Amino acid sequence: MTTESSTATTWLTPEAHDRLTASLADMTGPVRADIVKKIEAARDEGDLKENGGYHAAKEEQGKLEARIKQLTALLRDVRVGDVPAGDVVEEGCLVSVDYGDDDVESFLYANRENATDEGGKIGTLDVYSPESPIGQALARCKVGDEVTFGPRALKVVIKTITPYRA
Repeated sequence: MTTESSTATTWLTPEAHDRLTASLADMTGPVRADIVKKIEAARDEGDLKENGGYHAAKEEQGKLEARIKQLTALLRDVRVGDVPAGDVVEEGCLVSVDYGDDDVESFLYANRENATDEGGKIGTLDVYSPESPIGQALARCKVGDEVTFGPRALKVVIKTITPYRA
């Protein structure tokens, strides 16, 4: 899980923004209330030192509050659907790179929160974060640039940069 600086502006698709906003509302409402009930019920059982239910609920509460904090910060400074029209790699771009021998891969260059599944994809399209090794290397590059990244010094050539349209 990546953490965003509170001053960083993050690009999100409208669908991702709606999904994350709804998720945050659910977490700060019914999910939070349910965990509070679990903690209260476990407290009523007595000795907290050896109360597994209490400790599990407190751990769940900690994870929930961390995710709420993360989403709140992310949604505070967000750019929704406003896709860049420039000629450099930036969030919201669909980027195609050639790994050599015409091994071309296309992906969305954006925060991983845009992904609609656990595998980091929107449908069949991979989402690469600006914080990933390839994301860091591609930032602000142009079509035709050769970029080296990662511990194995992989090289790619940027083939296309286009605004992402869902």
